[in-house]
Amino acid sequence: MKFGSQQNDLASSPGQSLNGSFRKFTSGFLRNDLDSSPGKSLDGSFRKSNSVISTRSVSEISSSSKFFPTSRRVYKRLKDLGRKFVDQELFKQSLEDWVLENSCVDHVTGEQPFFISPFLIDELRKLDLALEGVLFQQLCRMPCSPYASKGLKEDEYVALEDFLHAIVNGLWRTFWRKSGPLPFFLSCLRYPGSKFYAVEKAISRGRLEELHGLALISKSGNDLKVHWDQVVEFALFRQDILSGNESRLSASCICEALFYGVQILISRSLSKSRTIGSDSVFLMVFDSKFGAVVKLGGDLSKLELNIADPYRSVGQWIKCHAEVLVSSVDRIWNRLGNANWGDLGTLQIQLATFYSIIQWNGPPRKSIASLASDHSFRLQKRRIECRLAENENAIVPYQQAGHQHEEIVELDHSDNPLVKNATRLKLKQGEILLLEDQQQGQKSFQIQESFIGGNYFLYGATSLDYPTQLLALYVGAHASRLEPSWEDMSLWYQVQRQTKVLNILNQQGISSKYLPELIASGRILHSGPCKKQSPSGRCDHPWCGTPILVTYPVGEPLSYIVARDSPFSSDDALRCCRDCLAALRSAAAANVQHGDISPENIICVFDMQGTRNKVLYIPISWGRAVLEDRDSPAINLQFSSSHALQHGKLCPASDAESLIYLLFFVCGGTMQQQDSIESALQWREKSWATRSIQQHLGEVSPLLKAFADYVDSLCGTPYPVDYDIWLKRLNGAVDGSGTADRGKMIEEVTMTLRLADVAESSGTSGGGT
Repeated sequence: MKFGSQQNDLASSPGQSLNGSFRKFTSGFLRNDLDSSPGKSLDGSFRKSNSVISTRSVSEISSSSKFFPTSRRVYKRLKDLGRKFVDQELFKQSLEDWVLENSCVDHVTGEQPFFISPFLIDELRKLDLALEGVLFQQLCRMPCSPYASKGLKEDEYVALEDFLHAIVNGLWRTFWRKSGPLPFFLSCLRYPGSKFYAVEKAISRGRLEELHGLALISKSGNDLKVHWDQVVEFALFRQDILSGNESRLSASCICEALFYGVQILISRSLSKSRTIGSDSVFLMVFDSKFGAVVKLGGDLSKLELNIADPYRSVGQWIKCHAEVLVSSVDRIWNRLGNANWGDLGTLQIQLATFYSIIQWNGPPRKSIASLASDHSFRLQKRRIECRLAENENAIVPYQQAGHQHEEIVELDHSDNPLVKNATRLKLKQGEILLLEDQQQGQKSFQIQESFIGGNYFLYGATSLDYPTQLLALYVGAHASRLEPSWEDMSLWYQVQRQTKVLNILNQQGISSKYLPELIASGRILHSGPCKKQSPSGRCDHPWCGTPILVTYPVGEPLSYIVARDSPFSSDDALRCCRDCLAALRSAAAANVQHGDISPENIICVFDMQGTRNKVLYIPISWGRAVLEDRDSPAINLQFSSSHALQHGKLCPASDAESLIYLLFFVCGGTMQQQDSIESALQWREKSWATRSIQQHLGEVSPLLKAFADYVDSLCGTPYPVDYDIWLKRLNGAVDGSGTADRGKMIEEVTMTLRLADVAESSGTSGGGT
């Protein structure tokens, strides 16, 4: 059975999982951020992925009793290759003709080169918007003299080091951590296999002429010796990287970059730590003016090594099995030696570094999309601050109204045209909000703190009736703003749609400490006169009718906790699994599925009602919940279920599958940043087939491994999750009663599906959806 399909084929053939159940996968989706709409690459062509999932079926992969990520045979082969693969010139001879052939434009036919850019224009635009206001400062200028000299080369390497350090530091502080030590440093090398040196040390020892480039190194404990498997990305520095008079990367530079890329991939594959996926690496190529990015990826286990000619073997692997992407060559430094921040060349380097850091440190605390979405707010603020009046060439300053602490603000908006253009209500600490709840009447809430994110406005607030209890207050979008702005549609899901879901749970008598409690919902009562014609109507005041949702409790999202406190312990992981399953079971009683399980949507709170003040893990953000077949869940390339990614719908076990990915993440599992639905599906297929998820969870708790096996048996089938039996076992493990977590003890669980059901799920009758 072959996995994969034609372009835009959403109904690909189902693949059989390890236990006989069906999970469907598809490939060939056009690369984009979160959807399958086509994206234009930097060379102007529309990119189409040529990769498909291996034609070996999952049953073939799982036929052996155990799976080793790098088998002994492959390990020995790569170790032999690592010893032999040392001559860059021999490698260049075996590959340069192929590189030349595939990197040149055919002037007769007009055919574009084979190598396409690793980045889409839309990706770079989003990064540009996300980095608005972020300071990248290169203090050491790049020398711009046309005359080469020893002193000039010293300055060039120092400037390159400072440029790369500015990028790494800026990205880390923006997306991961604002404070604390930087987990990377830069080092240079003379030749493959040589020691790594600091730039200053290489200069002082007179080895500058022998340097080949700079490597971004991940710090590894207290070990001062740098190894190749610690290289996050590599930057070559040459006197000239252009191909003649053409503005493209020369074949010689591409070959040299691929040479070091293979070195890094081999070292990662042979590494004992195996902290990251080892199937791709970014290489950067610079001279004193220009820069470009080369990406090399592929499965080295497919390399057929001939010890007598290892360079030919590697060349054949690159031609047949590897993915080589080459960006355009763009200007990096201007004539004064300053970096062109915000231009195409530097954005490509920044995005390559961003993806490289993700390989080593996992997803960032703040995503590019969330920071980029704040651009519209900044733009609106700028327009308000400096708006050209229609009838005069003067700048109208934005008048920010003052207010007294803890008082409802009354503003006169009748003569202020600027307020009519306000799109969102932004509240400050101490302000009081009056809410009209149709069921409970008017309620007042005081803002205590702000958690403003990219997709919605969330505040910590207290009710004036019960000022000791902190509540979560969501501010939605005005109804008039929903049509033109997709960002405001996300507010609709967070407020109006989530209100509907929580009301349904209340109406059906669903109550649980593992579910958020709806405290109040309604619309803002603004100060001043209101000219609405009916109770459900709206006047022309920009805040009139803005929806509000107030829930309890307030907590820290798991994404923040993991980034701050490192991976979960066994006890925390078991408790998180138990609490989330309890919430999903309660919702399932009302035929509600969450549809958006992710670290951002699970909060950790203290159970103050318990005798020992234990923590609770509570799923929030129920706005994308699935109530009926026509509802669509959120699409998250990291945590959505395979069925949701492929069909845009949930199967009965989709939330449980997403919970497995979440547990894998919080327990320190490596989740590479996915750039398309196709790559996300391939990662899931590979992870379940090789049982890497189960193996990692098994190191944390045998019970979690057993639960992952159970969920694997249900994915893509019409069979629901048996919450009761798993909650019974998890309660025993979490509360310390019994010996539920000793050994795998899966026998009674695997029998929860009748033999007839198992026959159906294996394809003998019926078949899973």
